[in-house]
Amino acid sequence: MGSAYTTMVADVIARFKRLQGSSVLFITGTDEHGQKIQRTAVERSLDPQEHCDQVVASFEDLWQKLNIQYDRFSRTTSQRHAAIVKEFFQRVYDNDDIYLAQQQGWYCVPCEEFKEKRELREDACCPLHPNKKAEWRDEENYFFRLSKYQEALETLYEEHCDFIEPETRRNEILKFVNQGLQDFSVSRVNVGWGFPVPVDVNHTIYVWFDALLGYVTALLDSDQEPTLENALSKWWPINLHLIGKDILRFHAVYWPAMLMSAKLPLPKKIFSHGFLTKNGQKMSKSLGNTLNPFDLVNRYGSDAVRYYFLKEIECGRDGDFNETRFVNVLNADLANDLGNLLNRTLGMTIKYCKGVIPRVANFPLDHPLKTTGQDLGLRVTQAYETIKFDQVCEEIFNLIRASNKFIDEQAPWSLFKQGKQAEVETILAAVLESVRLSAYLLSPIIPNLSNNIYQQLGLSVDFNEGDHVHQNAPFTQHSRWGKIEVSQTLTKPQPIFVRLNLPEEEST
Repeated sequence: MGSAYTTMVADVIARFKRLQGSSVLFITGTDEHGQKIQRTAVERSLDPQEHCDQVVASFEDLWQKLNIQYDRFSRTTSQRHAAIVKEFFQRVYDNDDIYLAQQQGWYCVPCEEFKEKRELREDACCPLHPNKKAEWRDEENYFFRLSKYQEALETLYEEHCDFIEPETRRNEILKFVNQGLQDFSVSRVNVGWGFPVPVDVNHTIYVWFDALLGYVTALLDSDQEPTLENALSKWWPINLHLIGKDILRFHAVYWPAMLMSAKLPLPKKIFSHGFLTKNGQKMSKSLGNTLNPFDLVNRYGSDAVRYYFLKEIECGRDGDFNETRFVNVLNADLANDLGNLLNRTLGMTIKYCKGVIPRVANFPLDHPLKTTGQDLGLRVTQAYETIKFDQVCEEIFNLIRASNKFIDEQAPWSLFKQGKQAEVETILAAVLESVRLSAYLLSPIIPNLSNNIYQQLGLSVDFNEGDHVHQNAPFTQHSRWGKIEVSQTLTKPQPIFVRLNLPEEEST
């Protein structure tokens, strides 16, 4: 579920940028080498490559179910990636930043990382993997001169305060770096699953030295020769690495130092999100409380899953999944506030306006929905760009709730009986425009529901069209309240989101 959360966040960012008309390259993928993978394959009586192929197929299936629109899926077992890793390793080696030495220490195989004694629990287990004891290693490895880049990294963090976000994660890295950086090993012996070290085939390149370069390999077009020059020619440096906090050190310390050694530009930003829990407890197989994203999306649908995790969890902080809260939030927001508002307003439009959305030349400057909606696009844009999707949803649902209150207070059904047709039309037009704007701004999060709303309003827009969305629904026009005029005969409204029941409710 952790990988699904990361990828949903990335998908929302990519969709919003496409909505604005930006050129976007959204990369996801798998790092497939290392001892952890090798051992897991052995446990399953599979060849490591066969094991990886099955895992990749599962990820690709899940991304399709969650409506993830990635551009490229990077696999670190590809031959093109092998060529990039070999060239990069050689470049760093030629810069005298890799040397051979003896490595002693405790190694956490699931983390694929050496741990200080103080980082382990009393039972010698890593806190992140409480059922796997760290293993003592005493072996000859190749090392990267990370200590050489201590000052350069400190300067990077000082001059680019937003290089690591959120601030809590930045502070963690500053504390780690200020303790003094130690060189880290970039090769392993007795691990056959990986690329050989170019200067010594008896060693295998450390999985993280290999995996981080997957971001670079993915930049290659299919017809390009796999060289660093080609890979970095168009999209590099990338704007954003989006990662879980358990792998922050690799991305925020090791990765920029490696790039500095290779004399390459650094990425613009690294954003680290938190961990997910279930019912307030850490998820683990031993506790039997893991969360299967396939089960969740098959039961409730992709938009429901996307909405809950992106609205209810402040990106950058730890978040919790509770199925009762999940159902209650979705019913309250999508079925009641948004869905019922659209349904009853369309119903009144059919009944009171002969099924045609009324055209209103000018709304009063102090119109309550216009006042709430006219700057909504700007506020939501700021929230999207700072990866605060909880604020995105809150801003938009302020307008939705205001629309519900407005239509209740104005009571167009009563005004219609009084023969005040112009007032009725103004009320309904304002509410439907507010719903339309809400659907547009929510489309990166709940694209299918937004499609449904637009179609019921007579607008032919498909928010799953990727780069074509901006052409059919220009951001400068569709993100503003009162800028869309629709004059089309409506059909009978259909619910956009059916109320959910908890599994135990369905069985009774």
